[in-house]
Amino acid sequence: MNATAYAVRLGLRRGWTEFRQSVTSPGDIVYYLVLGGVFLGVLFFMRNSTVEGTDLSLATLSMPSMIGGLLAFQALGGAAFALAAEREDGTLLRARTVPQGLVGYIAGRVLGIALSTALTLAIILVPSVFLFDDLVTGDLAKWLNLLWVLGLGLLATLPVGLIIGAMVKNPRGANTWGIFPTMGLMAISGIFYPITSLAGWLQGVAQVFPVYWVGLGTRAALLPEAAVAVELGESWRRPMTAVVLLAWAVVALLIAPKVLGRTARGETGSKVEARQQEALKRVG
Repeated sequence: MNATAYAVRLGLRRGWTEFRQSVTSPGDIVYYLVLGGVFLGVLFFMRNSTVEGTDLSLATLSMPSMIGGLLAFQALGGAAFALAAEREDGTLLRARTVPQGLVGYIAGRVLGIALSTALTLAIILVPSVFLFDDLVTGDLAKWLNLLWVLGLGLLATLPVGLIIGAMVKNPRGANTWGIFPTMGLMAISGIFYPITSLAGWLQGVAQVFPVYWVGLGTRAALLPEAAVAVELGESWRRPMTAVVLLAWAVVALLIAPKVLGRTARGETGSKVEARQQEALKRVG
């Protein structure tokens, strides 16, 4: 086994171990349940409102969108925050000092975020199948559609989060350039209400970024065909969804290792200590 493959294997093992510890930690379990409960609670109170132009409830229309939006939020914002925090506490510096350590670090971080995201989505998706009758859940093709959308969505957003996390100086920067912009994109991408209700220029901006396409893809996978009436062009645009998400994934995956490598090479013990001192001052 060559050094790179060995580093990836160790990294994946680390990612799995961290996830397993997370799901056995009372604090993390509460976080997962509360987050899922908040989303389900919002959807439950929306169940009696219908979407203009269809017979579907707003809850049924919004649930797949929220699945897509939450994936983008967890993968992009979560990755940016996690990397910024581990850069601040010296984890990235320690990874750099080990042969192929950065490769293993990236593998572990990607697996950990992917697993935690999958768990959060499952907490929302499984109850929704029983709460909202209009969801199309009895068709295997629809589930396969959902899987490729979520997989491509993860590849399109998670590396972007890693790039942002590598470029900012601390977790506050990750909030400014990762989490808050992602929330803004969710607001204009048809996650909480049909995008056709927004101004044309906002629709154009939303379609540049992967958040809209992940949401569109999850709606196409779980909603009946009648729901397409509230989409742009009254079409699910599945081929375009695949093309856009794949393009974002390819570009981000090409750029992310270079940015992370440059950031890691610039890390020194003195820089880490200075950031830790600054963090202590903020807490104090």
